[in-house]
Amino acid sequence: MTRSSGSELPGLDLGRLARWLDTELPGARSGELGGRVIAGGRSNLTYLVGDGVHRWVLRRPPLGHVLSTAHDMSREFRVISALQQTAVPVPAAYGFCSDPEVLGAPFYVMEHVEGTPYREDWQLEPLGPERTATIGGRVMDVLAALHGVDPDPIGLADFGRPKGFLERQVRRWGAQLDASHIRDLAGVDELHARLAANVPETLASAIVHGDYRLDNVLIDEDDQIAAVLDWEMSTLGDPLGDVALLVVYQRSQEFGAGAAVATFPRASGWPSEDELLERYATASGRDLGNLGFHLALAAFKAAAILEGIHYRYVHGQTVGPGFDGIGDLVEPMVAMGLDALKEHY
Repeated sequence: MTRSSGSELPGLDLGRLARWLDTELPGARSGELGGRVIAGGRSNLTYLVGDGVHRWVLRRPPLGHVLSTAHDMSREFRVISALQQTAVPVPAAYGFCSDPEVLGAPFYVMEHVEGTPYREDWQLEPLGPERTATIGGRVMDVLAALHGVDPDPIGLADFGRPKGFLERQVRRWGAQLDASHIRDLAGVDELHARLAANVPETLASAIVHGDYRLDNVLIDEDDQIAAVLDWEMSTLGDPLGDVALLVVYQRSQEFGAGAAVATFPRASGWPSEDELLERYATASGRDLGNLGFHLALAAFKAAAILEGIHYRYVHGQTVGPGFDGIGDLVEPMVAMGLDALKEHY
């Protein structure tokens, strides 16, 4: 791996990182570091770093406009460290740095896992319908496995507050939208108000990922899930939120454009929405009879995330291509949320 200049690696000073590695992980580094930004992320910055012999992945928050409670590197590091003990595939966690003097923000270093984060239909097409269907089923199996993990024995008993989780989610994503406000969005106030007025009871809590989808997992050459990535929004809460967000991303490709929205559901063989839900219900034993509120909240959450990315794009705080169409997706997400509520309430 060739060494990149500082201008090519915004947010990552390789000299400072080398000194941190030598102190915190003595003997891990064999030579001068090189690195590159790993494309595809829309939130935290992810880098592949190596010394010609070893390779690691480094995660840190975006360069600007870091919202309260968002981009929490310590949460990511803690949960993947704990899940090493379970059947949920995650990278090995090597070290966490809370000192912003090193790279300008907290960060952590983890194992580099070989695999592909499929995002677009054309990436899956060479696999054929049968392999694509297998991958879709395994995505749901791993989600069910995550939701079946008991947090207490792995040290995550205090990882979140399940009581009042859904009410806090409604407030949180409303606050995130307010913090990213640079334009009026049709329907967003109505969606927020209707969510707040229709919060259901959480029947059973679990470790939730918070942004689980195909391009946040790595698929290996045997079509197995090699690692689940991007744990910044993980907590203890209502597992139906993870399921609903998958459905929202599944539906959203219908109004998306290329690089901005994942198009993998269009690939031949990818399971339908009903097939995905049936696979999860069978693997988890959970009742998926009424997802209306959860679908609406997932759409509201996705809208808030997309608007935050659009805000950073407008202010020149993003790294990499594919951000110019993000803002066009926010109002369709809001409309999807309103439709979900109208179907069930």
